[in-house]
Amino acid sequence: MMRVILSFFLLVVAPMVHAQTPPSTADVAGYDGLHLAAHEGDADAIRRLAASGADLDARDRAGRTPAHVAAFASNETALRALAETGADMNALENRVYDVLTIAAVADDPEMVSLAMELGNRPDLITSVYDGTALIAAAHLGHHEVVRRLIAGGAPLDHVNNLGWTALMEAVVLGNGGTDHQATVRALVEAGADTTIPDRDGVTPLQHAEARGYGEIAGIIRNAGG
Repeated sequence: MMRVILSFFLLVVAPMVHAQTPPSTADVAGYDGLHLAAHEGDADAIRRLAASGADLDARDRAGRTPAHVAAFASNETALRALAETGADMNALENRVYDVLTIAAVADDPEMVSLAMELGNRPDLITSVYDGTALIAAAHLGHHEVVRRLIAGGAPLDHVNNLGWTALMEAVVLGNGGTDHQATVRALVEAGADTTIPDRDGVTPLQHAEARGYGEIAGIIRNAGG
């Protein structure tokens, strides 16, 4: 019984408790300076404020820097302006997310590529689960983001504090559909280790077979998993 409760917590409750939180309407209404400029995508204002000595990494009540706000708003011009004027591209907000993981969860491939171009590290440990942007994207089946993170050098076999790799999350937390199939294929073709088990010794292939995810099981099996 306890094992069932724990599984329910890991798969359902925990992700909701620690989900990313974009700026609320109230947050945005209270923004000024760089946070407001980042939200609105006003690159000229960002450069002007930076030149006048504004704190490029100032925090709002949730620990979001202007760079986080730009990522949540998908404002690429604002993010580039912040990076060019010296903002910390690897800052973590209160829920331990960086720009790259925010973009990965939002399924924003262009922002993902831009963040890495501007210095956001794809190997950064993020979230309360000690994961990575790649694990977050794989969990959600964001396969184009997964491909871009892999191309950018994201670690394929990082194990988070739940005991799961990106491949494991794509199977265990995925729905077995075409998006997660493409995600698994991208990870496997890039050389992800298909044999790393969870804490109970169950491999991604075994999880896929148990869930009836035949296409995913075939992809893993063909890779030698």
